[in-house]
Amino acid sequence: MQTTTELGRTGEQVSKLSLGAMLMGTRTDEQTSFGMLDRYLDTGGSFVDTADCYAWWPAAGNTGGESETVLGRWFAARGNRDRVFFSTKGSAWVDEPDRYRGKPARPKYAGAAADTLRAALDGSLRRLGTDHIDLYYVHVDDTATPLEETLDALAGFVKAGKIRHIGWSNVRTWRLERILGLCDRHGWPAPVALQQQHSYLRPTAGANSLSIVDDEQLDHLRANPRISLVAYSPILKGIYDDPAKRDGHPSMVDYAGPDADARLARLTALAADLAVTPNQLVLAWLLHQTDPTPITLVGPRTPEQLDTALGALDIKLSDEHLTLLDG
Repeated sequence: MQTTTELGRTGEQVSKLSLGAMLMGTRTDEQTSFGMLDRYLDTGGSFVDTADCYAWWPAAGNTGGESETVLGRWFAARGNRDRVFFSTKGSAWVDEPDRYRGKPARPKYAGAAADTLRAALDGSLRRLGTDHIDLYYVHVDDTATPLEETLDALAGFVKAGKIRHIGWSNVRTWRLERILGLCDRHGWPAPVALQQQHSYLRPTAGANSLSIVDDEQLDHLRANPRISLVAYSPILKGIYDDPAKRDGHPSMVDYAGPDADARLARLTALAADLAVTPNQLVLAWLLHQTDPTPITLVGPRTPEQLDTALGALDIKLSDEHLTLLDG
């Protein structure tokens, strides 16, 4: 069964294993999505995550909004909105997905201007069939819009009761510190969650990704316990289980090197000793972390992948196991 942790310093208890719904409504059909969501709740899970732009990229005809639409239908069919702590995101909507689908070019995101976020939030509420969002993220940090404009708009959404808490994702530490300072200065609601890519492998020296947690960001989170780390892509698209998949995989670009090789060797050996998969062991390792305590966000595409992730809840790691993995 699931265990919970406090979200920041809000007093809100949420599942330490959060269910991402990114592919629901596209690669995962509606009936299968309903079953996976039901299964997650049956294990005691309570924290479901999506975004307004999920998911425009799987196939022609996908535009974004599909995941929220399926979740809205699930809420309506089950009458369970009050049982779920729900997060979604704005600012990363893509207006012309056909221009970018299957191409390496970075899409042009909608951004975090006040009017843009207002329209995005209203669209999310409509698709979800709800009157409020528990946690609303700025999905991709927008350096072209003054932070004051974005934060003032978010404060207005909180005051209007449309969102309860705010978060940020894909953001550098110096920007996060500036956000917190502005919130303190103006009395605006401050972020209570930081959603970043975080896994057992550590980024290599010189890796330059605003999305991956590095040592500086971990130190910042330790010094600011009012913000919870929500760790997305914790198994890096499943590369831990398959050495052939790791070879040349895009997820390894920021991690490959001697440190990764050593950690993978220890992980694989311990997983074999415990009779679990390396992917499951990574999830269990994250669920055992306390400094800081992350919320681990999994995004399974199939019921089998969900069951594999849920299996990590039953893996108990001793201090010796954790020392071995961290050594």
